[in-house]
Amino acid sequence: MSKSSNSIRFMTQLSLLIAVQVVMKIIGLGMVPVGPLKMSFLTVPIAVGAIVLGPAAGAILGGVFGIISFYDALSGASVMTSTFLSISPVHTVILCIGMRVLMGFLTGIIYQALEKAMKSNARYVLGALCAPVLNTILFMGYICIVFYNTDYIQTLVTSLKVTNPFMFVIVLVGMQGLAEAVACAIVGGAVAKGVDVVVKK
Repeated sequence: MSKSSNSIRFMTQLSLLIAVQVVMKIIGLGMVPVGPLKMSFLTVPIAVGAIVLGPAAGAILGGVFGIISFYDALSGASVMTSTFLSISPVHTVILCIGMRVLMGFLTGIIYQALEKAMKSNARYVLGALCAPVLNTILFMGYICIVFYNTDYIQTLVTSLKVTNPFMFVIVLVGMQGLAEAVACAIVGGAVAKGVDVVVKK
């Protein structure tokens, strides 16, 4: 297949995954409010793109997720990120967009390593699992580094009755994080495998 054909196929598939992200956001499946956080299933198309199209596609799709998240901060749809925006616009941009770009890129990198290390279908599930896990680690990690000592977070810390950043993340994310991880691993892994098989044919 020519380089031009490969580029067209890449752009077409990437555009479709971006469209899926936008539609998921519009119909309410992309980010579901759960307490101060939002349970996000937008990591599913990111995982699929990172696995099938590579780290660059993962980074782009992560960026789309980040823009959607930042829009919620601007519009007030997310109380947490809206509060962060009022504290530090620059850090909020890094949190919402930068961390998601990094998440998508790293998911693609890790999957490439898994693909070299194993030939079983488990690599698709493990690769897809990376997206929600990295999203939680990077997003919550950045919050703890930059915003942990703010009045907003300390109020949450007090209400959750935790004593350190690690327990704060565990208690706050809780079952929400587990649900995201399981859904992305199963759905993202299955879709990525199916698309990968078709593409390679």
